[in-house]
Amino acid sequence: ARARRLRAGAGMSAGDAADDTQVELFTDGACSGNPGPGGWGAILRWNGHEKELSGGEPETTNNRMEMLAAIHGLEALKRPSRVRLTTDSEYLMKGVTQWMAGWKRRGWVTAAKKPVKNRDLWERLDSALQRHRVEWEWTRGHSGHPENERADALARETVLRRGADILADQLLLHGASRAYGVPGESYLAVLDALVDRPAFRFVVTRQEGGAAMMAEAEGKLTGRPGIAFVTRGPGATNASAGLHVAQQDSTPMILFIGQVARGMRGREAFQEIDYTQMLGPLTKWTAEIDDPARIPELVARAFSVATSGRPGPVALALPEDMLVAQAEVPDAPAFQPAPAGADPADLEALEAALGAAQRPLVLVGGGGWSAEAKAALERWASANALPVAASFRCQDYIDNEHPSYIGHVGLGLAPDLRRRIETADLVIALGPRLGEITTQGYELFAVPTPRQRLIHIHPDPEELGRVYRPSLAICAAPARVVQALAARPAVEAPAWAADTAAQRAAFEAFATPARLDGPLQLGEICAELRSLLPPEAIVCNGAGNYAAWLHRFHRWQRWRTQLAPTSGSMGYGVPAAVAAKLVAPERPVVALSGDGCFLMTGQELATAAQYGLEVVFLVFDNGLYGTIRMHQEREYPGRVSATTLANPDFAALARSYGLEAWTVETTEAFRPAFDAALTCGGPALLHLKVDPEAITPATTLTQLRAAALEAGK
Repeated sequence: ARARRLRAGAGMSAGDAADDTQVELFTDGACSGNPGPGGWGAILRWNGHEKELSGGEPETTNNRMEMLAAIHGLEALKRPSRVRLTTDSEYLMKGVTQWMAGWKRRGWVTAAKKPVKNRDLWERLDSALQRHRVEWEWTRGHSGHPENERADALARETVLRRGADILADQLLLHGASRAYGVPGESYLAVLDALVDRPAFRFVVTRQEGGAAMMAEAEGKLTGRPGIAFVTRGPGATNASAGLHVAQQDSTPMILFIGQVARGMRGREAFQEIDYTQMLGPLTKWTAEIDDPARIPELVARAFSVATSGRPGPVALALPEDMLVAQAEVPDAPAFQPAPAGADPADLEALEAALGAAQRPLVLVGGGGWSAEAKAALERWASANALPVAASFRCQDYIDNEHPSYIGHVGLGLAPDLRRRIETADLVIALGPRLGEITTQGYELFAVPTPRQRLIHIHPDPEELGRVYRPSLAICAAPARVVQALAARPAVEAPAWAADTAAQRAAFEAFATPARLDGPLQLGEICAELRSLLPPEAIVCNGAGNYAAWLHRFHRWQRWRTQLAPTSGSMGYGVPAAVAAKLVAPERPVVALSGDGCFLMTGQELATAAQYGLEVVFLVFDNGLYGTIRMHQEREYPGRVSATTLANPDFAALARSYGLEAWTVETTEAFRPAFDAALTCGGPALLHLKVDPEAITPATTLTQLRAAALEAGK
């Protein structure tokens, strides 16, 4: 049962007369740190009237706050009364109903002959009880009892909390349960506050860039802000790499940065940086919290800014002395995302344009999508036989096995797909920014007025018309728009249905691997991942030419099974995979990295090992900074400079971190090694040795150099 009742032994004498009015008293206490700043709350109810009482102390315990709530509630009654007192404190209730009589007989000592703790309050409570007839009711805390929850809220509002405790409480109430970071002395108070909040997990990483990329990956996976903590100066500069990913990938993320004490600012104190200047171009909003009383306000704003409009990163600096200063401030309400919907007139205009088109094409991407939006896109595309292409590294926005999916508009664009976009009479850009990679260097569409009729849907009004002047600009969340479109009538007998089927066939042909030099064929391995992994597996990668094989030959089917940086950041795959396994431990997670890419953040293998994360890391080793070497041979054939790598034995390196590891030198050896890695029960790494001649899925270094020389380079 949730509640039980007992009548207290203490109360009025037989000759006293109680008021016939039944008074209900609900009490609760709260303490941050225990001992630490605390508060109490009480609700009095009688004859249809109600009164709230609350107070707090800077240094106290939870038990004392529970007692003070009852004492103040009883002392507030101006005449003797019948009282039903509801509390969630067994200490308080048992003290009155079971222990206090014995303490008084023994002169306020326990049965063990030790002084009674909190004697001052027990004596005061005993005096207050003498005036009233009290019936005690106990309820389990946080079990949904409405008045108990209200009393708890009153208590918490009056707690004098350290800034660090206020911050930790805000993170929890906004739904955050995890942060990534490297500890620093500038935010030690936050780490201390988290000790008392076991529901919040701090994941210790090995470098701040990895921590920020992990937070970004969590934001991608969940649609809610990923959280990272770093220290001032070098910690923040390292973390800026992850902020850049979040900004260009439209990912909600909040970076908290320890800062020098408020009284030291402006002196170039140790590791001091003005983050509003440094990080302003990399974030949607950067601020410094000067007053602990403003933490609820500014953290709530951070969550809202990170998720509103075009999602993106926010940075908040935390002066170390502010984190230990105390304030009495209520918590903010939990934030609620507010995606913008489309004007019905805009949807009608879109439908009219689609109905008049002969060769339409839908291009999807950007931030703010969801599994529900993906399903709506597939319904809309099916109903209208629409060809759908994915913008750069947004391939999991539609099932790649769907008959409407016609390919990836990224690096190494299929020639047939390029021609299809260039000859379209209507392009519906559903969410992407139409940046440099997706537009193939701003050449797929004429600047500023595209040859194709362009309908651009994006949640940021500043993005609409930034480069291209659309025929119709719709400022709305693409997820909301596509859900509305899926609910509207389909185009009857679309003229482009046969063309969609032909373009799908061209995609299938382009996604068939061709053999290149070397005993280990990347194309065959990436295609084989389809049969080795279930559809819900999360596949992560960073930047490098190795990713061209993955994007061309692997197929994503479920929402958020692809974690890849549209910012083109090397080193992303390893930390993204660590975060993915923490967020979704039930799903297989694989990270692909080139040798240069891996060594940017490879130390996060230690994080995977520390937390026992069953991630499979694939390292493709060709001894080159492959992308730069490719461009080098195109522009300066035969003049090799600064692109050759002397690499470690990656399998041995992984074993030194505590991982299982295998070296793979042939295509045939891949499947058994990968199966062993998937089932080894912990993190594992495969070191795949790749012929450096295999520079792209379509050509070799020698062929590339020869073509450049023939062109007179």
